[in-house]
Amino acid sequence: MSNRKNLIVDKSLAFATDIIRFCDLLSRSHKYAVANQLLRSGTAIGANVFEAQDAESRADFIHKMKIAAKETSESIYWLLICERSETYPENSSLKEQALELKRLLSRIILSARQSV
Repeated sequence: MSNRKNLIVDKSLAFATDIIRFCDLLSRSHKYAVANQLLRSGTAIGANVFEAQDAESRADFIHKMKIAAKETSESIYWLLICERSETYPENSSLKEQALELKRLLSRIILSARQSV
């Protein structure tokens, strides 16, 4: 992977580290099931984006970005569960970050498909 600035890599990595901190808070609140699910989906976004940087083909790149988009949707779901459950901590900035990632990923996927 190149050392150049890459917005989606940077944002997905920042999101993952923020998710880790929030999941620690969830775990301290004994919300283990949601913490584990959110931790998995929230960190998988960046893992797939990072892996896509070394994709074997354009189709492989698109596939990995689509997986990242699906993981983003799942993360949004778990964040909504936290937001709507009275006894759960919430973090609206994480939801906004996830929505921004979803928009970026959608644009990247669309652009990659159009240049095939």
